[in-house]
Amino acid sequence: MATIHEVAKHAGVSVATVSRVVNNNVTVTEKTRTRVQDSIEELNYEPSVLGRNLRNSESRLLLVLLPSISNPFYTDIINGIQDTAIAQGYNILLCETDSNPKREAIYFNLIRNRLADGIISMDPTVNKERLTELAISHPIVQCSEYDEEGTIPYVTIDNELAAYQAVKHLIKLGQKKIALINSDEKFLYARERQIGYEKAMKEYGLQIRQEWIYHAKNLDFQSGQQAVRVLLSQEEKPTAFFSVSDIFAIGALKEINTKGLQVPQDIAVVGFDKISFSNMTHPTLTTVAQPMYRMGSIAATMIINKISGKDVESIILDHELIIRDST
Repeated sequence: MATIHEVAKHAGVSVATVSRVVNNNVTVTEKTRTRVQDSIEELNYEPSVLGRNLRNSESRLLLVLLPSISNPFYTDIINGIQDTAIAQGYNILLCETDSNPKREAIYFNLIRNRLADGIISMDPTVNKERLTELAISHPIVQCSEYDEEGTIPYVTIDNELAAYQAVKHLIKLGQKKIALINSDEKFLYARERQIGYEKAMKEYGLQIRQEWIYHAKNLDFQSGQQAVRVLLSQEEKPTAFFSVSDIFAIGALKEINTKGLQVPQDIAVVGFDKISFSNMTHPTLTTVAQPMYRMGSIAATMIINKISGKDVESIILDHELIIRDST
């Protein structure tokens, strides 16, 4: 591979001039720039990205914090982040925190030591105080989950409205005994979606029964199954489930089928997120669609703008209720 000195000699210019061309310095004349670029192409010269980044005090690396890479909810968001980041000359590093403060601290130190330029946080369990403190001097944005009382810009949807519309759909179909399969209330999305559920129930004069609100400890298919076991073991049984996650809803579908019940004839089910699996179930799952790829793309644009010193405002995207065969 050719060196910068060989390119300079071939083009008849100084090493400093080649460096200016590589770094798009405007002080180089167009004639000289063309001659240097021709030499670079002819000699197949590849500038040292690491060296250039170190000189410019940048890594061109974005950290993406998420609790679990295995959760299918994050797939499209990650794709949106990655495609947009790469198009802007950045790479991403997926940082699975597993809700572990020690892992979180390692990733925070990467940006403190300038080994990364910014953070996109999608972790609902992140230490909000430390993240806010870090955001004072480093570029950070939040995606999907955010701190409602914080100052860090975010991109998300209106979770309360989305849940309200999903439950309203069930009510308009004639459902009156609607149970909620929810996550831990420490998560903002869980609280907001429960508020939407309760709002729809109250609006139509339906009783909110606390024994029909199930809070899962883990976000997995098994928790959806367990929710159905508990809710259908009660003397008065619900006839519809609104789940705050497609993962719970798919687990619920499996357990309902195991019990020999029919969906939606015996029990209607609505999920949330529109993950890829939601269209592969039997029956297919009615769900709230989040624009996940677009959400990731916007998050990447926001963090890159913030790195560049531009003002960044929070964004709330539209959602859509996708009606399928489970209702």
